Amino acid sequence: MTTAPGSSRPVAARHRSWPRCRQCTGIALDLGSARTRAWTSGQRRILDVPTVALPGDGATHPIQRGTIVDTPATARMLDRLIGHRLPRFGRPLLILTTPALGGVAYRAEARAAVEVLRPHTVLTVPTARAVAMAADADLNRPLLVVDLGAHLTEVTLLTDGAVTDARHTALGTSDLDSRTPPARITEAVVAMVTAMLDQDHTAQALDALQRGALLAGGGALRPDITYRLTGQLHAPVRPVPAPHTAAVRGAAKLLQAAHTHPSATAVTDAAPPC
Repeated sequence: MTTAPGSSRPVAARHRSWPRCRQCTGIALDLGSARTRAWTSGQRRILDVPTVALPGDGATHPIQRGTIVDTPATARMLDRLIGHRLPRFGRPLLILTTPALGGVAYRAEARAAVEVLRPHTVLTVPTARAVAMAADADLNRPLLVVDLGAHLTEVTLLTDGAVTDARHTALGTSDLDSRTPPARITEAVVAMVTAMLDQDHTAQALDALQRGALLAGGGALRPDITYRLTGQLHAPVRPVPAPHTAAVRGAAKLLQAAHTHPSATAVTDAAPPC
């Protein structure tokens, strides 16, 4: 803490950027049905591992189709994957991506699971907004984000950075086989976008589509999907760089901004200012 000139009142010191800030810890976390991705302060690499619980931990797959079906097993998985990477006495600032349609129930289960990491503050951000942050997208105009995951496909309309419409289907790239071709996913995306256009009376969805849909998730790496989408949407599609890790990278950007904000020190009661 520092003291303001001419005053005896302490003023919260501003946090320095990671990795120079060695006394504070932050976690950006993307809990996917197939993969869990995390970034911790001071690390250059993203942790990218299957979302599975060890035998005896409960459900083998504690997160299914965008739903946390076993919160205790999710917590034990996070402790095993991330717990040992954290300082012994620090309490991290944590930013967690959430599905746009996850609602209060998902956020409650996710917050309960991450408590094993002893965060002093947990902030949630819609996955689509995190993707937009990773892509440095212009959030002053409507933006359409298509997240092509392994077990879930989500279409989200962002207006001024906030979710104004969202649709999803329990279908992803892991479902593709000889009986389920890539066309199933593209048809589902087109149907969701069409429903948005039909129900939007402000032309925001049309404006976003004409700008070009932003693609994220592992499915954005598949030309057979992206090519079909371009043709069926009659609009450009733009896969973000490294689309499979876009959500966690966007969360990491938001984490850095939250960490360096003057209010960060005020809410940190377990770690001294940097």
